[in-house]
Amino acid sequence: MSYKKITYQAGDDIGVITLTDPGTLNAISLDMSDELMEALEHSGVENRATVLTGAGKGFCSGANLASPAIGAQRTRYGVDAGHALETHYNPLIMAMKNHPHPLITAVNGAAAGVGCAIALMGDMIIASDKAYFLQAFRRIGLVPDGGSTYLLPRLIGRARAMEMALMGEKIHADKAHSWGLINDVVPADALMDQAMEKARFMATGPTQALSFIRALMWDSADRNFEGQLQAERLAQRTAGRSEDFKEGVTAFLKKRPAKFTGK
Repeated sequence: MSYKKITYQAGDDIGVITLTDPGTLNAISLDMSDELMEALEHSGVENRATVLTGAGKGFCSGANLASPAIGAQRTRYGVDAGHALETHYNPLIMAMKNHPHPLITAVNGAAAGVGCAIALMGDMIIASDKAYFLQAFRRIGLVPDGGSTYLLPRLIGRARAMEMALMGEKIHADKAHSWGLINDVVPADALMDQAMEKARFMATGPTQALSFIRALMWDSADRNFEGQLQAERLAQRTAGRSEDFKEGVTAFLKKRPAKFTGK
């Protein structure tokens, strides 16, 4: 696929996806959403880790409200401001959740609206010291979307989630880190180096085990304790049949670093 709103590069088992509409701070239009879905699918097949970032000063400033296709759809029952969620943004968020290997978001600047949700879908979230997170919806008379009302209370608790959504104020990277919203804050010029370092670590790890780990963590919020124990048991059975498990045990017993092949 030829991309116009993003770039996709792959090498050393790592896919790097960059949102590239810096004039809008990478506001996500429907065509950008389609391209992002396509690139995520390719990276999921071709690589063992994926990095998602933005070009210029913004990570993603939210839905591109200037795009005619994004505006609220009119139906026989009235305006439907959620139409694009059903057709594009919700499938994108689910594709990120169900990505087959670790996904790292490198948040280089503004992560606002649905862009905030996209940033928070990373398994590892690294932010530039110039980044901020914003639930901007109240400013235009809408509600948080992209799974934000699910993610935020589970990441930072109901009180702070309410503060972000009801007040609509910027949460700068340092504060986001102190709240436990993200994993790390680094200087802007070191962001991609740090993200790629983590991606390389993931890409040389036991691929199947890491895939199970991320799935178990994501799904844990929707299972009871007994159900989670059973899910761990089934995942352990499958992971234990991998070549990487055999290599991991052998390396442990021989007191040498494991050389995982992803099989």
